[in-house]
Parts: sequence; C-alpha cells; structure tokens
Amino acid sequence: MRRAISSMIALLGGIVLAGPAGAEVSIVVDKTTQHMTVSVDGQQRYSWPVSTGTAEYSTPIGTFTPSRMARVHYSREWGNAPMPYSIFFTDAGHAIHGSRATNHLGSPASHGCVRLAPRHASILFDLVRVEGPGNTRVEITGMDPIGTGLAGVNGAGGDYSRLTSFDPLSVGIMAGGTARRSRSEISRSP
Repeated sequence: MRRAISSMIALLGGIVLAGPAGAEVSIVVDKTTQHMTVSVDGQQRYSWPVSTGTAEYSTPIGTFTPSRMARVHYSREWGNAPMPYSIFFTDAGHAIHGSRATNHLGSPASHGCVRLAPRHASILFDLVRVEGPGNTRVEITGMDPIGTGLAGVNGAGGDYSRLTSFDPLSVGIMAGGTARRSRSEISRSP
C-alpha cells in the first residue's frame, strides 16, 4: 500500500512539475515582401508589415529559436536606440522588436533586426512568453530587395554611382542626345 501511494505521489508530482505543453509558435519573416506571419499550432493568427535590414546590415536568413527576451532593451551598439519587446534570435544580437519608425514598415530600414509596430511587438512578445521560447521558431526567408539602401528617402532617387558609371540623364537620348549610334560609337564606348 505504501508503495502504491509513493508511486501515485511521484506520478502526480511529475504531472504538476511538467505543466501543460506550450503551443508551437511559428514566426516567418519574408525579407522580399517585408512581411511577418505568425502561426500557432499551424493556424495563422497574425500578419504584419515589418522592416528588416538594409543591404549594408542584412538580416540573416535561416531558422532560429529565441535565445532571450527583454520587455525593455536599449541598443548599446546603436546609440541606446529603444528596442521594446525584444525577442533575440541570434548570438550576434539580432532581434524582433518594436519600433517607433512605423513609417518605414514594409521596406528595409534596420541595422539587421526585424522591426514591428510597437503594439504588434507587444502582442508577439506576450505570445512567445506564454507559449515559451523553446516552442517558438523564427524563420527568416527571402532576399533583400534590389536597390535596398541605395534610394533616398521615400524611394527618391539616390546615388547609384557605385553600381555603374553610366548616367542616363547626362548621356544618350534622356539628355537630348541622338537616339541612334553608329556601330563604331558603340564599340568605342566603355
């Protein structure tokens, strides 16, 4: 009898200590579309615009597990920039976090992190906290859009000189030159 009671206590203790298993959270960030999809147990729950890294500070692609979380965090690397609701997913400090720069959501603008609107970051942070970082997968897919980091503000023209030495506004038909060039002119051009 004593043995049965001990076994029953051990079994119940194991159930209480283990607690309920958290749901599986999948966070998929597509750098090409600048969009995040959050699913819980395979069912899509949220879809939000994001800002990933510019060409100079590309967000790494791959599948990650959150390594730590901080409701309040300031970047020591970037002048104490606020990073509320941070979910860190690389050892190099890449995180999903809130940003007040909501006017840039939908286009690459960060130093490698994944930026969200503060309210969305809060919702995601609470979801990952409740379900557990160990039950969460962060998948970064896609590629940096062409021209990232080259254009000016709001898509205005930028300095593309590092890509080509040809300036269509000062040479050729755009600058009022002739539309046709002879074969000898073409072969002499750089």
